[in-house]
Amino acid sequence: MARITIIETGLVPSEYREHHGSFPDMFARMVRAEDPAATVDIVSIPNGDALPDPRKLEAVLITGAAAGVYDGLDWIAPLEDFVRTAYANKTPMVGICFGHQLIAQALGGTVRKSEKGWGIGRHVYQVLPENGVIGGEAVAIAASHQDQVIEPPNDALTILSSDFTPHAGLLYANGATLTVQPHPEFDVGFAQVCCDLRDGKAPDDVVATARESLAQPMDSAKLGGAITRFLARKSIPSS
Repeated sequence: MARITIIETGLVPSEYREHHGSFPDMFARMVRAEDPAATVDIVSIPNGDALPDPRKLEAVLITGAAAGVYDGLDWIAPLEDFVRTAYANKTPMVGICFGHQLIAQALGGTVRKSEKGWGIGRHVYQVLPENGVIGGEAVAIAASHQDQVIEPPNDALTILSSDFTPHAGLLYANGATLTVQPHPEFDVGFAQVCCDLRDGKAPDDVVATARESLAQPMDSAKLGGAITRFLARKSIPSS
């Protein structure tokens, strides 16, 4: 049975929270779809919770956030220290979107706002063969970001990639750290919300294309299952 500590770094806008839940709620649903017996603990940075000692945790998942990892907010440096301690301890750790970028930055990578603009809607990522974590040739997952990992840390192997996001999934050399840019925890309804939130911020054609793309099948359950198994130190299925 997995026991996963979710580090909440951002809040779902209040008008959507009742229907869709918080980011930890979404991740709990994702995790329990693969492992119904999993235990989930929540540490909420926006609500003032103190970061625990990652050496005492079984597994860690760092969520997305509206903030940029380069924003200089007072909680980012302590979270980077948390990441480096977890990495050195080989505590199983996954980062999603902001978490993906934060872990990369903490471990020596470069993150910035991409000149490619907003990545929203359904994105398809090529999977590095025989990576040991995610099977298949490609996965289609909802995305919502402008920032990207531009240069991964030296310890990171790119296992998910696309023309839009060349370093969309990173597997680290300590064998216990995995990060992805897209959002396997999002259902189609919340992915639509993310498109709505970009009205007037992203170009109209980008938003319209993103909305239309969400009618196509996605592999959220596949990636969510892989992440859950990774956190629980379970092997990838043979098929």
